[in-house]
Amino acid sequence: MANSVASVVIVGCPSVDHEQAEQFEHRWFVVDQAGQLLEAPFAQALSKVELTIKHGDLIVRAPGMLRLDIPMDVIEDDDSVCRQAHVGQRTLKVVDEGDLAAAWFGNVTGCPCRLVKVHPDEQPLAL
Repeated sequence: MANSVASVVIVGCPSVDHEQAEQFEHRWFVVDQAGQLLEAPFAQALSKVELTIKHGDLIVRAPGMLRLDIPMDVIEDDDSVCRQAHVGQRTLKVVDEGDLAAAWFGNVTGCPCRLVKVHPDEQPLAL
């Protein structure tokens, strides 16, 4: 088994120490209703989120919340879930993780938001 590498898989959340984490570095992030990267004070709540990787799923936990399982390596072939998001001056194509993830992260942050991941056709985030 390869050595574990600590990587930030969801921007703003604590790093994940797992051999698969590095290939998913900065793949997911949370956006507000305008598609902008979620910023303080709401983004500070993400520091309480705990991430683990198990059986190809990203397991997301937070105090007082049921866990959320997100399949990590899904082929993005459904254009109906593609959106645009804005990170700084960059606009990029992203894949929306759906209403369940949006409600989960909305409860954690206390504001309406969406969990999105960088579309495979895009260059990874460099934060």
